[in-house]
Amino acid sequence: MDYTVSMFLNTLTPKFYVALTGTSSLISGLILIFEWWYFRKYGTSFIEQVSVSHLRPLLGGVDNNSSNNSNSSNGDSDSNRQSVSECKVWRNPLNLFRGAEYNRYTWVTGREPLTYYDMNLSAQDHQTFFTCDSDHLRPADAIMQKAWRERNPQARISAAHEALEINEIRSRVEVPLIASSAIWEIKLLPKCATAYILLAEEEATTIAEAEKLFKQALKAGDGCYRRSQQLQHHGSQYEAQHRRDTNVLVYIKRRLAMCARRLGRTREAVKMMRDLMKEFPLLSMFNIHENLLEALLELQAYADVQAVLAKYDDISLPKSATICYTAALLKARAVSDKFSPEAASRRGLSTAEMNAVEAIHRAVEFNPHVPKYLLEMKSLILPPEHILKRGDSEAIAYAFFHLAHWKRVEGALNLLHCTWEGTFRMIPYPLEKGHLFYPYPICTETADRELLPSFHEVSVYPKKELPFFILFTAGLCSFTAMLALLTHQFPELMGVFAKAFLSTLFAPLNFVMEKVESILPSSLWHQLTRI
Repeated sequence: MDYTVSMFLNTLTPKFYVALTGTSSLISGLILIFEWWYFRKYGTSFIEQVSVSHLRPLLGGVDNNSSNNSNSSNGDSDSNRQSVSECKVWRNPLNLFRGAEYNRYTWVTGREPLTYYDMNLSAQDHQTFFTCDSDHLRPADAIMQKAWRERNPQARISAAHEALEINEIRSRVEVPLIASSAIWEIKLLPKCATAYILLAEEEATTIAEAEKLFKQALKAGDGCYRRSQQLQHHGSQYEAQHRRDTNVLVYIKRRLAMCARRLGRTREAVKMMRDLMKEFPLLSMFNIHENLLEALLELQAYADVQAVLAKYDDISLPKSATICYTAALLKARAVSDKFSPEAASRRGLSTAEMNAVEAIHRAVEFNPHVPKYLLEMKSLILPPEHILKRGDSEAIAYAFFHLAHWKRVEGALNLLHCTWEGTFRMIPYPLEKGHLFYPYPICTETADRELLPSFHEVSVYPKKELPFFILFTAGLCSFTAMLALLTHQFPELMGVFAKAFLSTLFAPLNFVMEKVESILPSSLWHQLTRI
């Protein structure tokens, strides 16, 4: 046997080794190209898929993909057909106060928490909501129209004080009761509500000071709203004034509710938010329900939270991290206190646990950046004044206010930790495809870098790892190609190495054959070798 193997090895020429390694390299390269193409198109390895589909059932495995695929036909898949404008920036429903919170952070750390891009967007919002074409008719409003466009904070504050002073001088107007008499009425005109808003937002250094200014703004804004409400049908100019006064009043009441929430009067804040939503039910663009959800979670009023979610977690309404992750928190709350990954792997997931895991997967697919902040794998910063839905900015804004609510529910973060990464195995690849939601916008990273300060490391969408067989075929192709090149350049030396390698490879076989020859009778062994 040894003699036969030696003769066989000696008859192999260097050309044979070149042909062998070259052919191996070519075949593995073709497999690599096919695997890469299949992965780019379908998001999985062809070899792995065939192995799982055909070999796993023979070995007694269970394919769980059928249940996952059936879930993709639920109501959220309808959002795939909606035309979505990518990278639309939204006003942060829970944005902080510049004077009382953002500026305080700057005083302590010396860092600017807001970018110029973010503040410029806020200036545009202020001009849209707090001004109208007829502002030139009222001197105070004319000053405030310029103030909202002013970039310098101190110039804005000075303009607000100037508007209040002008309004104070002109607040006493003599109106004759009877033209022929000498009797006069002193009529007090309302003060400028938007001036109080600017001072409350930017000059007040505490929330309590901001609340006092907003209460003064409420008195002025309510009077303007009632007057413009009576005149709104008298022309387009009056309609614009009423629209502006409505925006001012809603903004003031919302910020007053947020002040109450910051100062610990949560029940009062909830009542103010509910009243505001009843009074102005059509102004859903302000997303007041997200403020309400956060306050109700603070009160641990989970039944009320579920009622709000039932109203706003609808197919026709745009989703948000607050909606998706709050729904996941409520589902996790039902099972998280007794959840154990070891026990779940042994007995499988119960129906309630499966619902909780699916809710977490849904939330993570909508915004994949939130879990790292909730699990404190990444440091939080102050949220910006504007957020990008499904982006890092929205994740920061959500986690900044809701981390405490997740910690309060026993085991919720543990369940999140055990299950959130499984989402990325379910989502098709590349990112142009989606599972439960419309495809993840690729431009979010660029927009988040504009919204978030430079000292913050922006989170990016978790890239799907390459399957093992792509890496294996790539390594095999590279290795065999290198062998082919070396054999072609150094045929004699590589021939020696090849013979030594093959001899070592056949050594165990030779040993087995010798043992078989010593055990079996010579006549029987002769017959077997002839066969």
